[in-house]
Amino acid sequence: MIKLVICDDQAVVRDGLSIMLNLDPDLKVVATASNGRDAVHLSAEWEPDLVLMDLKMPVMNGIEATRQIRANQPSVKVLVLTTYDDDEWLFEAIRAGAAGYLLKDLAHSDLVTAIRGTVAGNAYVDPHVTGRLLNQVAQARSSPATSQLTQRLTERERTVLNLIAKGYTNASIADDLRLSEGTVRNHVSTILAKLEVGDRTQAALLAVEHGLHQRDSI
Repeated sequence: MIKLVICDDQAVVRDGLSIMLNLDPDLKVVATASNGRDAVHLSAEWEPDLVLMDLKMPVMNGIEATRQIRANQPSVKVLVLTTYDDDEWLFEAIRAGAAGYLLKDLAHSDLVTAIRGTVAGNAYVDPHVTGRLLNQVAQARSSPATSQLTQRLTERERTVLNLIAKGYTNASIADDLRLSEGTVRNHVSTILAKLEVGDRTQAALLAVEHGLHQRDSI
């Protein structure tokens, strides 16, 4: 059972999402919040697997709420679900630690798939904003500190990171490299620790920033 907290300042959205998602036997909405501050408190109280987070809200916006949730509870995933596709919101949400960024016009089945996949460790970004996100990161200048982090990776870890950046799941990586899924999971955990990031999304963005997603060494 995947436990969810929904954060949105519109009651009709909170109620509609709760009814829709609770119909799935594998999902359970344990709490809803109308602002980011309440989402932070409810996340601490309920310890959900994932928070569906809107961005522009009163009291505390979704960016700051995401930042606090990820700092206080690193195991809790935050999946942004918003109507805003502005670059500023997108980039700040990912920097704050969001594991994915979706727009509200997506299909119910796609939302459920994204929720399950995010909890499993995958990253979901709406196709309408993916290109802008990757272009922005690719154009960013690498800092010396971050460059030193990427140099800590072994060649095998760089290859795994390359595939993560291309959107491969652990199963796909295992199949591509002829490894067990357990070995891939160990590699992923080591990569996240070495890069000092909390999830695959942050690791993938780092890979794009440093051009590691273009390397095919094994």
